[in-house]
Amino acid sequence: MTHVPAIDDYDARPLQDRVVLVTGGAQGIGRGIAQAVLAAGGRVLVGDLDREAGRACLAEWDAGERAAFAWLDVSRETSVQRWVQTALARFGRIDGLVNNAGIADPHRAPLASLSLADWNRYLATNLTGTFLCSKHALPALAEAGGAIVNIASTRALQSEPDTEAYAASKGGMLAFTHALAVSAGPSVRVNAILPGWIATAAWQKPAERHAPKLSRKDHTQHPAGRVGTPRDIGALAVYLLSAQSAFVTGQHFVIDGGMTVKMQYA
Repeated sequence: MTHVPAIDDYDARPLQDRVVLVTGGAQGIGRGIAQAVLAAGGRVLVGDLDREAGRACLAEWDAGERAAFAWLDVSRETSVQRWVQTALARFGRIDGLVNNAGIADPHRAPLASLSLADWNRYLATNLTGTFLCSKHALPALAEAGGAIVNIASTRALQSEPDTEAYAASKGGMLAFTHALAVSAGPSVRVNAILPGWIATAAWQKPAERHAPKLSRKDHTQHPAGRVGTPRDIGALAVYLLSAQSAFVTGQHFVIDGGMTVKMQYA
């Protein structure tokens, strides 16, 4: 007879003692994910270019040995290698990787005047960084039966003018996600989250933190009734990193308050 789970079978701390690496985890969406991992019982290594922000996270979280920070440039393979080795030296294992680090500003010059340097900078951080971190964390993830979550964007599916470099990098992350899910399975699951409008002003380092300036229209244009927060992304990331999503891989999840399903007319 098939077992029907009892209420007690559902884990209230689904990442208990799991080790999760979060790139770009000191501010914004990355910080929201790292905090959600800690709240779910996990341990976290934050990687970020901003040392000040990383130190502020550790001080404000007061998570003791469960949280650590190490400087990381995801576009440089030697930096990624050191970061992964730091995680293994500190925690002894890797159960999850969140590829969140990226250039946040999608708008550049029109394509005719977009420089090759700018194009390559977006790809190096958003897409190549995802490849490098996944590559070097994969052996430890496979040993632990872990999971990867790639933070892409709804701009992988829809666009505004002059966002070709950003959109291409995020679209590449979706293809990378389903390709790696097939290659790394069944030992490692790989999924992607596509955030929409997420207000991150209150999730920055203390020197730059402020309340978001959002109008009533900003909120009400979303079918969910509000702009998103890093907490929303963190909740979904915890699910995808945990055993609760054991049958989910190679998928992408739009979390945008319903904006991509809302018909828009001028």
